[in-house]
Parts: sequence; C-alpha cells; structure tokens
Amino acid sequence: MKFFVDPDIRKAETLDTSFYNSRENFEISKKKIFSSTWQYIGDKNLVRLQGQLSPKLFLEGFCNDPILFVRDKEDHVHCLSNVCTHRGNILVDAACTASHIRCRYHGRKFKLNGDFSSMPEFEGVENFPSEKDNLSQVPFSQWEQFLFASIDAKISAGDVLGDMKKRMSFLPLTEFSHHEILSRDYVVKANWALYCENYLEGFHIPYVHQSLAAVLDYNSYSTELFPYSVLQLGLSRGGDEIFELPKDHPDHGKKIAAYYWWIFPNLMFNFYPWGLSINIVRPLAPDLTKVSFITYTWKENKPDRGAGADLDKVEREDESIVEDVQKGIRSSFYKNGRYSPARETGTHHFHRLICEFMNS
Repeated sequence: MKFFVDPDIRKAETLDTSFYNSRENFEISKKKIFSSTWQYIGDKNLVRLQGQLSPKLFLEGFCNDPILFVRDKEDHVHCLSNVCTHRGNILVDAACTASHIRCRYHGRKFKLNGDFSSMPEFEGVENFPSEKDNLSQVPFSQWEQFLFASIDAKISAGDVLGDMKKRMSFLPLTEFSHHEILSRDYVVKANWALYCENYLEGFHIPYVHQSLAAVLDYNSYSTELFPYSVLQLGLSRGGDEIFELPKDHPDHGKKIAAYYWWIFPNLMFNFYPWGLSINIVRPLAPDLTKVSFITYTWKENKPDRGAGADLDKVEREDESIVEDVQKGIRSSFYKNGRYSPARETGTHHFHRLICEFMNS
C-alpha cells in the first residue's frame, strides 16, 4: 500500500497502523528504508592500526549484511563486503591483524583494499579474474572518530549528518572516550518506529519523565527540522550543568542542558555537557526492538547530573509507555491520530520521511 501524511501538520493524520503491524511492511522497510540510509557502525578504534580487520553486521538483528572494516598498509580505511566472491563464504569472523584477506574455504586471496589477488586451481577459467572477483566496496563515512556505513546509499552521508556536524563542531569529539560500563542494551516490546516517534517529541516529558521535567524548562523546549534529521534543544530549568558555548555559536547565550539529535531513520545522538549517548534502534520483529545505548564520556565528573543523569530510569519510563502504545495500535478501534503543531513537528517529519522512502 501507499502511505500518505499531509505535509500540512494542521491537516495531517498520523501513519496508518498497518505500517507497524504488518510483517510485509516490516520486511519491505529493510530494503527501502534501512539498507538505503546510514548506520552507525563504531568508532575508529575498530581499525586503529595498519593491517587491522574488523568484521561487523550491518544493523545486526535485522539487515545482517556482513561487512568488513580494514586499514591497509598505506593507512587507508576501507569498508568491504565480508563475503568471498567465489562461493559466498564469510571471510573474516573475528577482529584480527593480517597482511591480506584469505578465504579459509578454498584459498581465494584478496588485498586489504578488496582487490582480488590469487586463486588456486583456477587454470583455464575464461575471463578470469574480472571486476566481479574483487570484494564489493561498501559506502562508508567518518565523522571525527565515528564510522558510518550504508549498503545502498540513496542519500549522501553529508546530507544526512552535515547539519549535526556543523552545529556540534565546537565539541572536541576526538577526546570523547567510550565508557563500557555506562553502555547497555534494552529490548522493547514495540515497533521500532513507535520508539523513534516517542523520542521525537518532548510533549510527553511532563507526563512520563518527572525527574527529567524537573531539570528541563519545558516551556522553552524547541524542535528544529532538517532534511534527514531533527534537533531538540533541552534548556536547563535552573541553569546548572549546561554547555559552555563559543561566542560565535548560534546557540550562544542559551542555557542548553542537552542537544537531542535524531538521524533518519533510527539513530539518536544525545549530547550532554559530560559527553555523548548514541542510541541505535534495531528492529527485530514488527513488535520487538533492541535499543543499544553507546556512551562516550568527556568530563568524567558529570555523568550523574543534569539532563543526562539517570538515563536508565528515563529509558525504562519510555519503554513502558511505548509498549502500551504497541498494544493500543493493535486495536480495531484505532487507525491513526492527529498531530500537535506546537509539539509534534519532529514526529510529523519522521512520518513524512517514512512515506517518501516506503513509496519510492
């Protein structure tokens, strides 16, 4: 079916519930939405040294395309298909250091840049080797220390990440360190899009997050829309635990406690004065989602204060309400609703992008 959300938020109705409940739409979104957009893969420590190889699954649990990050001897980073071009065997199954890539099935060998190198017992094969025997190059992008990839990019990484990169350029992101203890996974019994919708509006904060509402000034909470991203600005109620912004920054003079960035379709970059929490929303089933919180700290003395304090509690509150919504959208009495023009512009923008990609 074709999906439609009116561009005029004052007239628009939300997405039809078939998007969330249909197994067919769930599978279609794998190619039309996720494979054609950009996913966070990890940071540059995956391949910090020459000759390092790091295998990954693109959006593990849903798309599962095997990819391989490699830093070659010339210090260039590559993102390659991790599937042998002979019979489809997985080439590298664990992080390692090597001078080449060799398939353990039949011995096919590749250079670290993905080019075919050699193959035993192939004498007499015509038109061999050809371009098809090289490993496919997977589109990837790097922002400071963070690595992104796309299977079949329909839009450039610059178009998707550019607005966030420009706005947050005042932060020394290369000084941010991964904090394993504060990083964790959550399983939510709801559709992935419901989780994103909840994130994209501050409308629910006074009702669902009492502790967060005590820190943020709800009346000054604002949402900014960009082509493939949304920024929500959380200003401090009391002026504590805020960013020190340079004088030439567009937000200078504001008491900002948090920058909440959403990147279409399923990434959240939450910047706090103490660091960053990256949230990856991974679809598992039409009514099941895995959310990974990946934490980077900058100022070790602040993770327990301000808008970024007690993220686990806020997450559990979000899970509870979103899981209730999942139960509600199965009802025969509900098909769609309306938007608040004052508070739900981010969710409306998200729904419009879903329509664009699903109908393409």
